[in-house]
Amino acid sequence: MTDPIERIPLGTRGVRFSRLGFGSAPLGGLLRATSADDARDAVDAAWKAGLRSFDTAPQYGGGLAEQRLGAALAGRLRAELTVSSKVGKLVELLQAGEAAPAIFVGAPPHRIAYDYSYDGTMRSLEASLRRTGLDRFDVLLIHDINRKYHGDAVFARLEEALAGACRALRTLRDQGVIDAFGPAGNELDVSLRFVREADVDCLMLPGRYTLLDRAAEAELLPECRTRGVGVLLAAPFESGILATGAVPGATFAYAPADAAVLRRVAAIEAACRDQGVALASAALQFPLRHPAVASVVAGMRSRAEVAANLAFMRAPIAPALWDALDALHRGERT
Repeated sequence: MTDPIERIPLGTRGVRFSRLGFGSAPLGGLLRATSADDARDAVDAAWKAGLRSFDTAPQYGGGLAEQRLGAALAGRLRAELTVSSKVGKLVELLQAGEAAPAIFVGAPPHRIAYDYSYDGTMRSLEASLRRTGLDRFDVLLIHDINRKYHGDAVFARLEEALAGACRALRTLRDQGVIDAFGPAGNELDVSLRFVREADVDCLMLPGRYTLLDRAAEAELLPECRTRGVGVLLAAPFESGILATGAVPGATFAYAPADAAVLRRVAAIEAACRDQGVALASAALQFPLRHPAVASVVAGMRSRAEVAANLAFMRAPIAPALWDALDALHRGERT
């Protein structure tokens, strides 16, 4: 059983993050629309329950998530909060009727301009502060230097960030404007470069150490542990299927799960069922088994989702389930 509101060190610079972090992408309409009332209720419920760590980004609904999160946090005691946002993606608002990213439903028409330079990082920070109404962020993360968005240019973007964004964020950290910085992305080789070359304090890893994908345990997580780099494990439900189970229409990596993934999840579900544990409880608690992982950051769009995630985190899980899931994982690898 894990105490979701416990705040533990994220890295070595004094930042503390709750074991369950509030992910705000759904407040920006990720995959389906979220009403303003539900967004406010979700943040209010999290605060009332004792959660004090919130993650956001300009990309989430073209700034909508930042706006809604900031409005909901207004008036809260700032010293009690840990808030992270991201840099590297600048929001350019479009005219009504122009095409907008379909993944965020109900967001204003916008496009994303990638900029990992020193100046682009500073502009991104200024824009995020305006949208949230906050006076500062505790953590800033360099967002999505990966092959999905940058293809063959991924390492050119990495070099741009190492020379530009990292220099800007080190300066901000040294000046006390932020407390910590690092990358946020799911490319293991890119994350390793940041950890080894950029004096980062933390990183956000979407997936890559979940019930479905343990790739990060081979090299990245041990390297973070050795260097004192705190890990925020995002997307613990793999965009849905580890919460819903292997049901028709279940999503994996923000797309319908294929037959192979459905079979793997069905086997994991069966192991959980044998131990009387909800699949979602195992999915949320699994990443915290690794000592490098400080927090699991899960998206929440309503009061009900906040309550459910808190309950999933608090559910007792006997070692026998972890043994069964480890054996299942070993069998998949052979």
